[in-house]
Formats: sequence, structure tokens, C-alpha cells
Amino acid sequence: MIKLHNGPVQIRDGVPIPCLANEKQGREDTIAYRIFRSHDLSTATDKLAIRFDSLISHDITYVGIIQTASASGLERFPVPYVLTNCHNSLCAVGGTINADDHAFGLSAAKKYGGIYVPANMAVIHQYAREELSGCGRMVLGSDSHTRYGALGTMGVGEGGPELVKQLLGDRWESPAPEVVLVWLTGTPRQGVGPHDVAIALCGAVYKNNFVKNKVLEFAGPGVAGLSMDYRIGIDVMTTETACLTSIWQTDSRVEEYFAIHARPEAYRELKVKDGARYDAMVEIDLSRVEPMAALPFHPSEAVTIRELRQNAGDILRQVELRVAEQYGGKVQMHLTDKLVNGQLMVEQGVIAGCAGGMYDNLAEAAAILQGHDVGCGNFELTVYPPSIPVQLEMMRNGVSESLTESGALLKTCFCGPCFGAGDVPANNALSIRHTTRNFPNREGSKPGDGQLSAVLLMDARSIAATARNHGVLTAATDVDYKLPDPAVRVYDRTPYERRVYSGFGKAETAAPLQFGPNIVPWPQIPALSKHLLLRLASVLHDAVTTTDELIPSGETSSYRSNPLKLASFALSRRDPAYVGRAQATEALEKRRLADDWDTSLTAVLDVCGVDASVLADTHIGSAIFAEKPGDGSAREQAASCQRVLGGSANICREFATKRYRSNCINWGMLPFTIAPETAFDYAPDDWIFIPDIRHAVECGADRVPAQVIHKGKTYAIELLLPGFTAEEREIVLAGCLMNWYAARKKEEQ
Repeated sequence: MIKLHNGPVQIRDGVPIPCLANEKQGREDTIAYRIFRSHDLSTATDKLAIRFDSLISHDITYVGIIQTASASGLERFPVPYVLTNCHNSLCAVGGTINADDHAFGLSAAKKYGGIYVPANMAVIHQYAREELSGCGRMVLGSDSHTRYGALGTMGVGEGGPELVKQLLGDRWESPAPEVVLVWLTGTPRQGVGPHDVAIALCGAVYKNNFVKNKVLEFAGPGVAGLSMDYRIGIDVMTTETACLTSIWQTDSRVEEYFAIHARPEAYRELKVKDGARYDAMVEIDLSRVEPMAALPFHPSEAVTIRELRQNAGDILRQVELRVAEQYGGKVQMHLTDKLVNGQLMVEQGVIAGCAGGMYDNLAEAAAILQGHDVGCGNFELTVYPPSIPVQLEMMRNGVSESLTESGALLKTCFCGPCFGAGDVPANNALSIRHTTRNFPNREGSKPGDGQLSAVLLMDARSIAATARNHGVLTAATDVDYKLPDPAVRVYDRTPYERRVYSGFGKAETAAPLQFGPNIVPWPQIPALSKHLLLRLASVLHDAVTTTDELIPSGETSSYRSNPLKLASFALSRRDPAYVGRAQATEALEKRRLADDWDTSLTAVLDVCGVDASVLADTHIGSAIFAEKPGDGSAREQAASCQRVLGGSANICREFATKRYRSNCINWGMLPFTIAPETAFDYAPDDWIFIPDIRHAVECGADRVPAQVIHKGKTYAIELLLPGFTAEEREIVLAGCLMNWYAARKKEEQ
């Protein structure tokens, strides 16, 4: 099904052939680098400095981005910037705060010349596909699933500060990434959908870091047989492989897509060139892909539905054991209870958003359910289309009618089920979802309150087959159905023309921003001090710590525009004691600034053999240790919430994603790593003293000596700062990106 080739390959006579490792000149001939270089302002070959063609954000992130950019001197949006309202449009939390933020977004679009998509009109990525994409273009979004490669567009998901840089005329910088060829052959069988391919791909490459921070370039004879929705469905899930971005070869189907969307000028052919060299290759024979399921709690926990049905007891028991270990036995998951008379029973099905809600998925789900129903038991099926134009097409082609007749519930264009703000299943329920993620609590449960439910990621086709069997887990290849007749695809953008505010190039600079009572400015953040004394506020030894664990999504994200309120939820579903420890440490720093030193600090320094007088130049901050933090969402709140609570550093063995490391840096937190062989057996409330840290950062040191104080004894440790660029050092020295811009603005005056 999937083969990994861990070595360079080169396109010769239209096919990939293994080549010598030193044949590097062909990388510039890849589709990826041809697009990169057309946007690259750097003169170095080993790094990128990119200006994007357009930007896009949703209503969890755009308020903070605009506030930061505005405080840093923003006058107007320099490129099209789309503000969508697809994440907090249904949350009944906090009274008026969601609508207040939407009002702020519209006022910002008017003031700075932006594009404002009202709530329930479109999910962020579908709008980008329909209205922003174009072959050879680059889009930067403040959402991790910013992936438009199937349309010949390189989409990159980053934290909000990276969009601030673009708004202020700066560049997105990255080491020049490796490019991995994804070579597709064969044709998928009926019943096998894009999520099956995507889950199989995640299972093959995520845990071994095969494509981490690299570009995936999709090509090969198998591409031609895939519809655009099928390609898009695979492409959006490349985020879950930990790759940097993705790009696909383009052809007549892409040309047709842009013609249907009344943007024929957005098409140009992108194809692999003879001589193009790739650093590795993933081969996927589409004809051999089976219906798949991703077990809790990651899309890479891939298993075929066939294997799951045959060995459900053993497989689900292993999941239960993993959950018990992860939560220390404080909360249990009882998946084996779902086995009834040898069959695996499911309570909920959801097909939604930028991955599941595509027209082709919903049309084929309707075909599978044609003449059948979802039953009157405890199984329910919910469907969310990705945009009003798609919903309109479903209505006109009878797809909505067919799904409704079967008992499925059609809901609004909303991202909620993808991050726990809609269709939260019951405690101990098993949900199957064609959405992007099944991380812990991503479905909205709260383990701290004794709640825990589970999500299997599956393709819409197998979800519909399961619904047809009233909740008995079923692969779509195991049911008979007639494929829907190919519809004449029509894109009607009339709803956008009548509701979307399109203000790019028409900035009303005198117009005011409309603030709600929940929109609170960022607190003052200090510059990096001479010395640093860190208190460990959380120590996590999970294999991976997701951004959803660092700051939960769901209803908590409604407080996104109130930094201190949102910060009160930091790590609340993973380490509830974190906030209290961080606040206690911050209180020590406030006493130090008031020249009222706590005697516990002098005792810590005594153990280190350091005179207490250094406290005058020593910042007291908190830190977290995690083995591999930052997988998942691009939301910068995962870092900013730590920072506003006094966080000064993250320490880890490796960062799960570039975007989370960038978020830490842009919020002024030192991104320390430690060598793989370094033991880290320390505990919350241990201390780490880092002398002369400011000098080390100023001098570009990549190794920083420190002392850990654990149970009254000191242990030497070496903290690493690999790949720390000059600009990143300046930002950390200033305390955060906002401070850095403020200093630049002052210098210019």
C-alpha cells in the first residue's frame, strides 16, 4: 500500500529513480522550490525569506493578530487578508463575547482594507480554496490546516505573530526544507475515500518523523484519476504528518476547478520536471488502500477497518491501557464495552468541515444511505457542509434532501466538531468522524470532570455505511451501492457577493475599531534579563504533547481575546495544577521587583553557590518540560497563555512542529532543547538557574550551561538553542515580538 524510500530520487524520463546523495542541484527544479523562489527575498540557498500573496485567519486568532499589528504601526493590509468566522459562531459561552469579536473583525476589515466572511458562511479553508487559491501562489494562515496544495497553492499554517510580520512588511523565515516526493499510482476502489488514503499516509510517516518539517510534493500517474475533492481531502490531512507544507502537480481537473469558480486566470500547469531531485519518496498504490480508522488519540494510529473488526477486543484493550497510563488511572475509557455480540457499536457519526464536508464526500455518503436510514437508536449522524456555495449545490442536486430523508442532521458551515465546540459525544461514547483530528479531548470532553469519550477518524463513506447499519462499524467496501451520477458542478458565489465584505484596497483608515468588553490588551511583557531562575510548573513525559493540551480548544477558546482569562485554562485538561504553580512563581517575581525578596529564592541560590545579590538582575519565571510539545493547532495561545502567566521557557527533547517553536519565540520564551541522552527526572517546583542567559543569547551561543535544583541538590545540565537565527534572538532579547516592533518603531522616530 505505502512504501518509504529513505534516500534521494530524481525524475528521469517522467519517473522517479534513486540517485546519488550528492546530486543536489535538482532540488531547485521541484515544483516546491520553483514556487518558493518566486516568493523568496533571501539571497542564501539554505534559507527562505517569504512574502505571501495573501493571508487568512479565523475568529480564534484574528483579534490578537490585528491588535498586535495595530500597536506596531499597521496602517492598511498590504495583501488580501481574509477574516472568517467559523470557529466560535455557535459557542454559547460568555454572553456577547463571540459576536463582539465578530464586530471587531468587521470593523478591522473596514479600517485596514480586509475581507470579512460572516459567521456560518464558510469554514476558513474552504473559502481559501474557493476564493484565494491559484497555481503558484502562497497563502499564510493562522490555522495549522492551511493546506491548498491540490490547487497548486502552497499553504503554510503558523501562529498569529507570523501573520503580524507579513502585515508589517516583514518576511516568513525558514531553513530551506527538504522535499519528499509522494508518488501516486493506481486507482482507489469504490468505497475507499480520501480520508482512508490520508490516515494510511499519517500512519506510515508520522511516528518516524519521515516528513517532519519537509515539503510533500504529490505527483505520479495516480493523480489524474482523483477528483479535486478527493485530492483536497488527502492534502488537508498532510498537516497531521508534521510536514511543513504540500504541493501537487496540476492538470486539466485543476483547470476545470478554476473555470467553474470563475477564476480561469488562477490556473497554470505545474508538473514535475526531468532532473528534479527529491530528498526521499513515499510511494502510494491507491488500488491497495483499504478503508481505514485512526484510533485514539492521533491520526497516525492507523488500522484497517478490516483488522479492527476482526481483532476489536485486542486493539481496543490496548487503547484503554494507553489511556489509563496517560491519565495516571484518574479517568478510564471503556471501549471494549462497545463490543456487542462480536460487533463494534458506535454512538455517533460526524462528517464535517475542511476535510469531511466536501461535496463529493457528502454526495457519496448520500448514495450509500439511499433507501436506508440511520435508525432510531442511540446512533446519530450529523453533517456539516464547508461553505454556503457547497450547501447550495447540495440542495440543488438533491444531496441535502437525500441525507435528510435518511435521518442525517444537516447543520451549518462551522468548524466546531473539529475542535470540541459542537456535537460533543456523551461520556464513554465512541464517535466516528471525518474530521481532521482525534487528539485527547479534541471532541470536547473534560477528563478533569470525569468525562472521556473517544473518536475514530474514518472516511465519510465508511461512516455512511456504519450509519446504514445503525451504528455497527462497517467499511464502505462491504456494502453495495450505486455511485452517484457525476453532477455538473456549479459554483454560485452569489451568497458571498451579497454577504462577504470585500474591502481589500479600500481601507477606511479613519474608521474606528469596535471593541467589546472581553477584548483586552496584552499585559506588559519584560525583556530578557541578565540571569534567569526558572521554576518548573509542569513536567510532562507523554510521547507528544499537543497544543490542545497546552491550551484546550472548544468553549475555552471563546475567551481568546482576553489573554489572562484564556490563560486560566492553560493545561487545564492535562495538568490542572499548572496555572496555580505558574501564578505562584509570577508572584515571586512581583515581590522581587518590589524589592521584597522571598527567602525561598535566596535558599535556592545558596544551593547553587550563588550570592543572593544576583537577584537584582535575575528574572523569576516558570517553565514547562515536555518530551515533544506542540503537535497540532497553530494557535499561538498555546505559547502566549504560558507567557502571560510568567512563563519564560519551554524545555524539551524536540519540538513537534516548527510553528509551535516559532510561537514560543515570538512570545519571548526561550525554546530550549536537551540532548536525547540527557536524563530529565525532575519534578514540578524544581528550579533551574541559568546564569548570564542574556549574554549567551546576544553572543549566539547554542549551548547554555545551567543548574537544576532538585530535592535540595544541584545537577549540571546543558540547555541547547539549535538553529536560533539572529532575528529570533532579537525577539527573545526584546521579550516578545510586540516589544521588538515597538523598539523598531521608536528607532524610526
